Amino acid sequence: MNEGADEAGWDVEPGDEIEPLVQAVGRLLKVCREAAGVRAADFAEVMGYGEDMIRKIERGTRIPRPEFLDRADQFLKAQGHLRAFMEDVRKARYPKKVRELAQLEERAVEMLLYSSHNIHGLLQTPEYARTLFGMRQPALSEDVVERETAARVARNAVFDRDPAPTLSFVQEQVTLERPYGGKMVLRRQLEHLLEVTQLRNVTLQVMPTDREEHAGAAGRIQVLKFADGTAIGRSSGAFNGRPVSNPRDLRILELRYGMIRAQALTPRESQAFIEQALGRL
Repeated sequence: MNEGADEAGWDVEPGDEIEPLVQAVGRLLKVCREAAGVRAADFAEVMGYGEDMIRKIERGTRIPRPEFLDRADQFLKAQGHLRAFMEDVRKARYPKKVRELAQLEERAVEMLLYSSHNIHGLLQTPEYARTLFGMRQPALSEDVVERETAARVARNAVFDRDPAPTLSFVQEQVTLERPYGGKMVLRRQLEHLLEVTQLRNVTLQVMPTDREEHAGAAGRIQVLKFADGTAIGRSSGAFNGRPVSNPRDLRILELRYGMIRAQALTPRESQAFIEQALGRL
């Protein structure tokens, strides 16, 4: 992750799959600027950046902000050609590991997700996500916190897919009670969980702390299943934390997840638990 970014954008990591896209956007920007008869120095002044930064964007070594393309399109009278890349650039600005995960989630038709330390990323509100990144040690810069937060929240688009995937979540009780960011942040997070439980394709269960038997003691689990019958899974307490896709290893993760679901509260009991936790705040 590059922490040397400024307000104009983020450096492209060499060899990153997004490099051709960023270079194409940069070339288009330069063509539009020259067609408008605007010098790089004058364009930089209008946009509020240094000329060197504009040159980097045009060379494709810096990922511009979507807003930058919007303003540039308007000033250069590019007739929407630059603005057309705003969504592509928005996704390109996310860290590579997040883009890869989001691509898998976009393909999945079923997800099995167990979280033990905090609310699962797909369920997080922006305030909750920002708090988690803000607590990282060593401390992240404000720009990196915002970039990571935006990337995590964008993954919530999975709930808007049509057809919708089947999503099963199991959350440890402590994740619903620990007030990361303060009680108001937790309150909004719990309210959001209750909203999500109303979706027909989502099942949310709570694993009580007082359970004497727990199949998830080895750590969090995620299994993503795809339409072609393949799947990929990962657990912090199995296979050295590496992603696995062979049937034997996947069966182990699914067995553990199935036992976790059986040991947790039912979806209806879990909803009541969240409502009670919300009432105590």
